[in-house]
Amino acid sequence: MVYYYLNIIMLKVWGEEVMVVKYKSTRGNNENITSAEAILKGLSKDKGLYVPQDFPVIDKNLEAIKDMNYKEVAFYILNKFLSDYTEEELKDAIEKAYDDKFENKKIAPLVKKSGMYFLELYHGKTLAFKDMALSILPHLLTKAAKKLGEQKKIVILAATSGDTGKAALEGFSDVNNTEVIVFYPAKGVSEIQKRQMITQEGKNTHVVDINGNFDHAQRGVKEIFNDDAFGEEMAANNHVFSSANSINIGRLIPQVVYYVYSYVQLLKQGEIALDEKINFVVPTGNFGNILAGYYAKKMGLPINKLICASNENNVLTDFLKTGIYDIQRDFLITNSPSMDILISSNLERLLYELSDHDEDLIRSMMHDLERKKKYTITPSMKKNLEDFYGGFSTEDETLQAIKKVYNDANYVMDTHTAVAYHVYEQYKKETKDASKTVIVSTASPYKFTKSVIEGLKEGNTENDEFELVKNLSTLTGLNIPQSIKDLDKKEILHDLKCEKDGMKEIVKKILNI
Repeated sequence: MVYYYLNIIMLKVWGEEVMVVKYKSTRGNNENITSAEAILKGLSKDKGLYVPQDFPVIDKNLEAIKDMNYKEVAFYILNKFLSDYTEEELKDAIEKAYDDKFENKKIAPLVKKSGMYFLELYHGKTLAFKDMALSILPHLLTKAAKKLGEQKKIVILAATSGDTGKAALEGFSDVNNTEVIVFYPAKGVSEIQKRQMITQEGKNTHVVDINGNFDHAQRGVKEIFNDDAFGEEMAANNHVFSSANSINIGRLIPQVVYYVYSYVQLLKQGEIALDEKINFVVPTGNFGNILAGYYAKKMGLPINKLICASNENNVLTDFLKTGIYDIQRDFLITNSPSMDILISSNLERLLYELSDHDEDLIRSMMHDLERKKKYTITPSMKKNLEDFYGGFSTEDETLQAIKKVYNDANYVMDTHTAVAYHVYEQYKKETKDASKTVIVSTASPYKFTKSVIEGLKEGNTENDEFELVKNLSTLTGLNIPQSIKDLDKKEILHDLKCEKDGMKEIVKKILNI
């Protein structure tokens, strides 16, 4: 049975009304497609990103959600955004994604330390928050292909600043009818991140060291997606591109889940009252993670501030303060490398919402970014930024934060989480806001062991990262995650390299086209 009202299609599914959410491009090309189509395509032909035409809402009392486990919350949220997937399809994807590959049974445990709450999103195989979405994306993507009758081999392209790459490789390894190709900047990832990628098993996995930085890799992937002639050549050879980066809406939507889950956990633990507003602090590079929090707020989750924490590549901090996005600045390699990004792709989705869906304006700003390397938002858009606060942390401040929290609470943060902690300290000092606050902890300390130990010991160390893994365990008592035990002894399986303007040719070589 189908109901039509308020220009929104409602389906009656298993006795409950579910809003049918359709997707369109931020740059406006009159598309009106299902979530399965958006996930399979990854990026619109007009270079825009897919966004929901209408936002579903949290229609249950949060008290009714608080006893749900992570998988149950995931189904509740995903069922709203991915309304063209059946209950069976979604539940199968969720069960396969959030299984014993996560070392913590809670999937995303919430830990109270130093008067705040750390949402640990790093208990999956790759030790980073990307596992939360990239564990489920392969299942959503392959189900989408089946639903839409896509017979061509799906080629997953991903650019990575360290974490997306390994998570994509792990998620798509030996998935039928797929190939996954990851581009990474060798000088922009930690040794452990690099070794996780170049030792990845799977006949369909390919890893390429690009002579450039993350922005070069990301730009190259987008250019391949937007090359119609190359797409036709791929199709003629029975291949079709899709994306595992957070430009894919199938990466973004699963991240909404852990914002809702962490809120109801606080409610369950008696830490907050029903409908009490809380803050989230998010270490931010490509803007997808914090955007998922914004989407949760649009659904009705009681969020006060979304605190955007950057390192010294602080283009987002400046943007949130001034309304000017300007990438004409030095690109810095820091001790929080997954945030060493100047072009935050997912910001376009936020601009779309801030501008009240003004597609012409979005196209104009993206054109300015491409041609002039900067753009300025309108006064009304800047006013709509009030949900956000921006701050940044230097490398030294990051190391000091690691030491402070360890000394105060015997809790070990990685460098990205430490950036978030330092920025939150800035925020409290500046605003005096006493709202309960969740710090989104995006990576295990074991992914950036050298910098973490430098923070704990206040000094440099010459030991290699794999020796430091053992040292960190001895120093802090933290168990070494199973996924990196003996990682340095694993066989190196990938050694491809390319120049930043040679990405298309190496894709052809990999696919024998």
